[in-house]
Amino acid sequence: MVSMVRCSVIVVTYNSAEAIGLCLEALAREDCEIVVVDNASQDETVRRVEEFVAWHELRLLANDRNLGFAAAANQGAHEASGDVLLLLNPDAIAQPGAVKALLQCMESTGAAAAGGALLESNGKPARGFAFRRLPTAATLLCEALLVNQLWPRNPLNRRYRCLNADYAQPQEVEQPAGACLTIRREAWAELSGFDEQFVPVWFEDVDFCKRLLERGHKIVYCPIASFSHSGAHSVSKLLFRDRQVFWYTNMLRYARKHFSRGQVQVLHVGIIAGMIMRSAAALFGARQAPLGETLAAYWKVIREVR
Repeated sequence: MVSMVRCSVIVVTYNSAEAIGLCLEALAREDCEIVVVDNASQDETVRRVEEFVAWHELRLLANDRNLGFAAAANQGAHEASGDVLLLLNPDAIAQPGAVKALLQCMESTGAAAAGGALLESNGKPARGFAFRRLPTAATLLCEALLVNQLWPRNPLNRRYRCLNADYAQPQEVEQPAGACLTIRREAWAELSGFDEQFVPVWFEDVDFCKRLLERGHKIVYCPIASFSHSGAHSVSKLLFRDRQVFWYTNMLRYARKHFSRGQVQVLHVGIIAGMIMRSAAALFGARQAPLGETLAAYWKVIREVR
């Protein structure tokens, strides 16, 4: 019976003061346990969570250093008591009944994991983000070599990001966004949670879904479970250099774990070539940060991955 299934929502925070209030207020209206794991935020996140605790039942685990998302999620899962774990980003706001809808979806499909509909500010599903296929060496190479940026509708990228999918329909998927990922406790335990080698962020959820599917489990997308999502609030506060390094080093970590040695070598070369191309483009104005910072970021990636 769905009504007997207990859900624990695990929210990992890092400098999330601006977002955490609305997230917790929405969860307080749902029938679920709430566990917040703070990764040594430097802003008012902990104070705001503590204020919420005074009025609602909630567990707060405040780390004295940033353990990374994977380790913090594992920490929260260990402390949680639910039969189902919902990993939810602080900037994901549950619409009324969203948690119950996820539980019903998992119960009716027999899925081990499920993702909800992440809605953008216009109320439409985040196409290309809410769920994707697992990356292949070719799709990651296209990402590294700027192919997806210059030709976003290329066949490989359309397939990888499921750009032609019907987001209004429930369906089996390979990789729901880690911003809203529900997992049965027994499946989580079977895989021993997230691989903490993916630090501090990125690809830990992809790796988990890959391992879950290899064990023969089913993952589904549940559009009736809606969450408003502003997106990447913590990641956007990282230095541009750090975002680049974390993304590409964890991309290679995922590749080394799941691809052949030859594929890893090709991807390795592709990342270095892509950084050189990005550096050249930055000289002509195509950059996301000041020129010096942008070039330093790209060359730091080259030093880290070579």
